[in-house]
Amino acid sequence: MKVEIYSDLVCPWCYIGKRRFEKALAAFPGAAGVDVVYRPFQLDPAASETAEPSANVYERKFGRPAATIFGPLTSAAAAEGITFRMTEALATNTLQAHRLLWFARRHGRQAEVKERLLAHYFTDGGDLGDREALAGLAEAAGLDRAAALAFLTSSEGAGEVRAELSEAAALGVTAVPTFVIDGTLVIEGAQSPEVLLGALERAAADGSSAAAS
Repeated sequence: MKVEIYSDLVCPWCYIGKRRFEKALAAFPGAAGVDVVYRPFQLDPAASETAEPSANVYERKFGRPAATIFGPLTSAAAAEGITFRMTEALATNTLQAHRLLWFARRHGRQAEVKERLLAHYFTDGGDLGDREALAGLAEAAGLDRAAALAFLTSSEGAGEVRAELSEAAALGVTAVPTFVIDGTLVIEGAQSPEVLLGALERAAADGSSAAAS
């Protein structure tokens, strides 16, 4: 079974949804046979590569104090065991971080890098556009720092990531997280572990039925 998760690194519900999916996967009997792939999505493709406080971005977008938004999000994250420090978060264009995820998948460390990227933004106040910092995260996730930095300073993978972004648009992905199971079953939003587990079980049953027919 293949689960493709479309998400952005600055999307709070994507981090929350990741935790909920992990709980669902842990309860799924066929978890060992599930290939989880993180696919790119950008909430703001035109975002500047120069970092600025995320609070500024939220206030421009929603027209109200960021604190009124951050409070409920922080509480929702805490319920999943995640620490949000959104007043320290730095908004920037996420293309470089998505490129690193593309690189990490090819070296068997995508899940580890994904987690570190999310924590870098939501918990540590890190800049997702800083190539040196990204290379450090790659190293912490078990990748070679020099190789990751060389990749990030090149243009390798940029076309492929943009192609995946276009594929997301073609599939009709307009909100994240979006979970696509075996290319057919689509679950939108940070659903509960129970809902996500049910989706995995339905997909497994459908696969078994197809194999038997």
